[in-house]
Amino acid sequence: MSVKVNPLHKLSCHCGAVEIQLTLPQGIHKPRRCNCSICMRRGTVVASVKLEDLKILKGKEKLSLYQFNTMTAKHYFCSICGIYTHHQRRSDPTEYGYNTACLEGVNSYEIKNVEMGDGVNHPKDRI
Repeated sequence: MSVKVNPLHKLSCHCGAVEIQLTLPQGIHKPRRCNCSICMRRGTVVASVKLEDLKILKGKEKLSLYQFNTMTAKHYFCSICGIYTHHQRRSDPTEYGYNTACLEGVNSYEIKNVEMGDGVNHPKDRI
């Protein structure tokens, strides 16, 4: 008998106003940090999920949008507690990056093999 792993995971902001369901059949995929101006200040480990694999369960109206520079990436955070939950990626707009520290039951300090992305020299800036 095989054991089936649940691919559904819950992500929430600090105050609980925003709750998101992620479908992660491979677990945390492509964990990384970035050296761009916002990521350096945010200090989070992010991972990726396809757009269709992120579903806002609660608090969509509590999410605020922040964009800067090229205005391509869409960064979302809770308007109550200020926690960054996810963003639509600039380098791959078919994916969301999400804050692994917001995943329930996950300690983002224990995530292994976290790559460092070079957001200062973003691939889209070389085109």
